[in-house]
Amino acid sequence: MFHTAYIALGANLGDRDANLREALDALKARGVQVEAVSSFIETDPVDAPPGTESQKYLNGAARVRTVLPPRALLDLLLEVERDLGRTRTEGERNAPRTADLDLLLYDDLAFEEAGLCLPHPRMTKRAFVLKPLAEIAPEFVHPVEKRTIAELLAVLGDNQE
Repeated sequence: MFHTAYIALGANLGDRDANLREALDALKARGVQVEAVSSFIETDPVDAPPGTESQKYLNGAARVRTVLPPRALLDLLLEVERDLGRTRTEGERNAPRTADLDLLLYDDLAFEEAGLCLPHPRMTKRAFVLKPLAEIAPEFVHPVEKRTIAELLAVLGDNQE
């Protein structure tokens, strides 16, 4: 049985556009169907570590179909990040990266377990997530907020935490 998931895409190191496209190609090569991809937007870093504020991000979103359960899809996203040169350092959130793939939504599931929370807990507070997501899924209803992605973006505007 296929499931629909939405993924946030981001990069601020190297050839950002090429990194995001390579990430999508890597997902396809591993059996994930990429159904839609937003345009990529350039954004300022949010909560960046000192000294990294000037490295702008390229952000986007993708709708995918997969037979993988949520945990396996998340593991695959992390594997693709590693393959593209991302290293995660404990306690160093929002550090510069070659690729950042976040699982935002998976069908209409809402749950939390160790290392996985669906929907993504900060997505409704981030314009750089909601803008590209609204481009490909404006009518998708957030399973917790009970509002469409377009409505959530309208409420948030350009403000973000």
